Amino acid sequence: MGCFILCRIIFLAENWNSFSELTFQRILKMFEGGLLFDTSAILYTNILYIFLMLVPLHYKENENYQKVSKGIFIATNWIAIVMNLMDTVYFQYTHRRTTASVFNEFRRESNLEGIIGTELLNHWYLTLAAIAFGYILYKLYKRPKALKVNRYPLYYVTQLIILTIGVGLCIGGMRGGFTRMVRPITISNANVYVDRPIETGIVLNTPFSIYRTFDKKPFMMPQYFEKGEIEAIYSPIHLPADSTAFRSLNVVVFILESFGKENSAFLNDDLDDGNYQGYTPFLDSIMNKGLTFKYSFANGSKSIDGMPSVLSGIPMFVEPFFLTPASLNTVSSIGGELKKKGYYTAFFHGANNGSMGFEAFARTAGYTHYYGRTEYNEANPNNNDFDGHWGIWDDKFFQFFGNTLSTFKQPFAAAIFSLSSHHPFAVPQEYEGVFPKGNKPIRQCIGYTDYALKLLFDRISKEPWYNNTLFVFTADHTNSQERPEYQTESGLFSVPVVFYHPGSDLKGYRKDMIAQQIDIMPTVLGYLGYDQPYVSFGCDLLHTAPEDTYAVNYINGTYQFFKGDHLLQFDGQNPIALYAFKTDKLLEHNLLGKVQEQQEMERELKAIIQQYMTRMNNDELVVKQ
Repeated sequence: MGCFILCRIIFLAENWNSFSELTFQRILKMFEGGLLFDTSAILYTNILYIFLMLVPLHYKENENYQKVSKGIFIATNWIAIVMNLMDTVYFQYTHRRTTASVFNEFRRESNLEGIIGTELLNHWYLTLAAIAFGYILYKLYKRPKALKVNRYPLYYVTQLIILTIGVGLCIGGMRGGFTRMVRPITISNANVYVDRPIETGIVLNTPFSIYRTFDKKPFMMPQYFEKGEIEAIYSPIHLPADSTAFRSLNVVVFILESFGKENSAFLNDDLDDGNYQGYTPFLDSIMNKGLTFKYSFANGSKSIDGMPSVLSGIPMFVEPFFLTPASLNTVSSIGGELKKKGYYTAFFHGANNGSMGFEAFARTAGYTHYYGRTEYNEANPNNNDFDGHWGIWDDKFFQFFGNTLSTFKQPFAAAIFSLSSHHPFAVPQEYEGVFPKGNKPIRQCIGYTDYALKLLFDRISKEPWYNNTLFVFTADHTNSQERPEYQTESGLFSVPVVFYHPGSDLKGYRKDMIAQQIDIMPTVLGYLGYDQPYVSFGCDLLHTAPEDTYAVNYINGTYQFFKGDHLLQFDGQNPIALYAFKTDKLLEHNLLGKVQEQQEMERELKAIIQQYMTRMNNDELVVKQ
């Protein structure tokens, strides 16, 4: 327990800037709640050791038996402590405690040893802490002395009584209580001890989060409404307008790794008295010529959340779509729908083929052709363009992307997921020192990838298909936030959403309305005049009134719903906070129960959640013909 408490202190110190307005009283409450989750995690971690200690067999009094038991105690507890210390770093990228889904998320990655090795060096003090914890576990463990049993009946009666008591105590500790009224605690119970969802990272510990999410079905169907009633409130089925006339524009979607809104000077001209220096001058120039939105959000916090949201209109609720049984459902996408119109469809990502499950999802969603590191190497034999960690450097792969697009028969629908603005935040040697580094190592990577975009557009703008192409830009998620307004539950999801059609009237610069990643699919199809029904949980931003657009996302057991001027936070049963997020940028003033729109917002969010869960479980993510 002492080790877990120390891990929590280290976690809080390392991630202090991720939390705002922490007072001693609030921290004390979080640590008090943490004892509940630590107790459960420690009992789960030590279940084998406890069994070995309490099993009513006199053989356990043997010295060798006790040595083996000590080894098990030290090994299992040290692994649990290392989980906590590793998540101290990983939390900076996900803003939540790691769950069991991490094992599926990275199961196909071959470069994790190098990444972990780099982090061991970068966070050497955590490595030393892990060694120190192991030494403490070894040194302070007091092995019981060997005991000779003389009165076996008394020994076994006593041991059975102790075992019975021990089992009862363990069950109560694992469940978080002893009465029948107490349900086994889960990660969502941490919300009781915090004011903000992101703060659950302080209350929870990583072993507990992993243990409690093994083999859990993520999509539990709520029954907020009857079927007829829910369809009247909200439906994700998009129907074409009667007067729709389809036009065969090419569509190219850029999912830019970690390009949070904080990196853009164009989207932050209200900061620093209008003198905010961003890191994306080229993307800003595109925004100035196209259409973007003042309040735009991601629907998840990981790379594997971004692809379903951007291409298929599927937000992340509870767990990443890729890692759930619903990933076997029939799904569509921008490419899948346009393939019905005779489009050539392709997806590009410079990592090893199969990485992150992108290739599998792309093909499932309707992107017939996949171009990864394998295809790049075939086109560029004996190249030295591998970054040593994840895949091909962005400037090289973007040029490959542009060259390959020019070989496609029109119309085509293509998407590319960039790579280089990713941990460990390196740039090619020839670009070292070229781009502003700011206060975070990711900044020069953002500048580098933005420059790679410029080089790409310098090349493709001369192509005959260029003016007949709709370009879309967004990020998969945010990363390495600095400013306080980007460290809130609103700012953590703030990403650009940009539409650009060269030479067209698709301009509006920065519209004063809410947008989100899952709006991209319906907006693209609406702009093209697509004439078939399809499923997407987002809005057509070009044909939806600004007051009717919204955004949804999920953080640490809490659903978030942005609409109008407000952000509603909802735990699945009850609203827990309401903020005027446009003016209260630091989310300091909880307006729960004080705003007229709250009831209608809660009603609409419940309908979205129920539609989502129902369709995930019933395989209803496409319109059945």
